[in-house]
Amino acid sequence: QVHFVESGGGLVQPGGSLRLTCAASGPIPAGYAMGWYRQAPGKQRELVASISRLGRIEYVDSVKGRFTISRNVNNNTFWLQMASLTPADTAVYSCHPPAGLFSWGPGTQVPVSS
Repeated sequence: QVHFVESGGGLVQPGGSLRLTCAASGPIPAGYAMGWYRQAPGKQRELVASISRLGRIEYVDSVKGRFTISRNVNNNTFWLQMASLTPADTAVYSCHPPAGLFSWGPGTQVPVSS
């Protein structure tokens, strides 16, 4: 089974930028999309960005125009470029296919605070 490890989080000031990286232990199986999720304190996990195997990209409204999801050609590394961060973006960010039974990685924390 494919496992995921996220990195790149850290304390950032409002208005700042970060790039998160998701390293998969192997290529994502054919047909599966990949998503970036976040879970803020006391809230449910939400899907903020996804990219299909064919390259179709979707974002939740709250991050449109600020976040960019991308992947490498081997489909085993994914990135989430985040800009114009606000305290509302504070969360633990994780990568995971929106469908299918995969284990969750540890996530990476992104606190946005001055």
